[in-house]
Amino acid sequence: MTKVKTGLDVWAAQGFSALKGKRVGAIVNPTSVDSRFRHLADLLAGTQGVTLAALFGPEHGIRGEAQYMVAVDEARDRKTGVPVHSLYGSTFESLSPRQEWLKGLDAVVFDIQDVGSRYYTYVYTMALAMKAAAQARVPFYVLDRPNPLDGVTLEGNLVGDKFRSFVGLYALPNRHGMTAGELARLFNSQEGFGCELTVVPCEGWTRDMHWSDTGLPFLPPSPNMPTADTALVYPGMCLGEGTNVSEGRGTCRPFEQFGAPWVDTDKLLARLDMERLPGVAFRPVGFTPTFDKYKGQSCSGAFIHVTDRKSFQPLRTGIAIFQALHDIGPGHFDWRADAYEFVEDVPAFDLLCGTDQVRRGIEEGWSLDRMLEGFELQTEAFRKHREPALLYASGR
Repeated sequence: MTKVKTGLDVWAAQGFSALKGKRVGAIVNPTSVDSRFRHLADLLAGTQGVTLAALFGPEHGIRGEAQYMVAVDEARDRKTGVPVHSLYGSTFESLSPRQEWLKGLDAVVFDIQDVGSRYYTYVYTMALAMKAAAQARVPFYVLDRPNPLDGVTLEGNLVGDKFRSFVGLYALPNRHGMTAGELARLFNSQEGFGCELTVVPCEGWTRDMHWSDTGLPFLPPSPNMPTADTALVYPGMCLGEGTNVSEGRGTCRPFEQFGAPWVDTDKLLARLDMERLPGVAFRPVGFTPTFDKYKGQSCSGAFIHVTDRKSFQPLRTGIAIFQALHDIGPGHFDWRADAYEFVEDVPAFDLLCGTDQVRRGIEEGWSLDRMLEGFELQTEAFRKHREPALLYASGR
């Protein structure tokens, strides 16, 4: 099996020579480990000539202890004793590092596994930190990691200006097919950050690879992203956060299963069968969430089985699922109405979709094709737009 080296593995083999003599801040989480499962914070703290001066915790914290949308507190890392600054508090301003935190640093290093979907907040943590580092004139380094969904397949629309949020801060499609390092290059150029950016590429990764081709273990980048299979359905099923349907949080298979106490599974599966969705099959399932929506209540719904990942379209599938749930659950199905990711005046479902077109289409009974109208044109425009930022070849 192919063994890909992450940017961290490349740098560890070089003894972190690029950081010698520097005071370093690192943006990390539980995925920030090398092939021997050594954490970047511990490696930097133990490297002679490198001073680990600060750690920065994104959503879920540096050791992954916090649930989604839960503010992360200031602290000291229990292992290295280094101060930890939170990059996920209770306001949008809390998502960026303060200038006083960057004062005295010679470098900021970002090393976190992304999952290839625009809702995932880590790449926006990276972007906001790049912007702050540029203002502080501190060089920024990204240790790159593979996109677990591959770097070829794109799906979805671009986020409209009205719908920008921390689950869609820039104009990306739902499935963007880029690595964090490539996104850093794109953001720096597109947004004019002026960041002194260095990306340390992976070795051995090509764009056509799925996670199983890399030879790397999949470490959960957040509490509800346990496997690479979860990541594959996530570009569609994260839309569930904008509804009152359980997306499986509080179960052992979040996003792969979904439901609610009021769902008639037979009607649901019959409705989904009408769409003839490629590369996927559905199985009736029941579950009782241990937290989040419907905690302690018995839910009925379905489990998503991807039968052909090459033809599977996660966004199309996700939209079809929530359209079906809307249609079979009159009086029960509803949109999330409370504030979501620091935005109060736009429905959460619209923020996730990057448009109100899908929600309006579901409410007005449009066909699935009509709801997705224009998406492919936007995706192909993005495919061309991203080319200067790409670092890896196709491999075919």
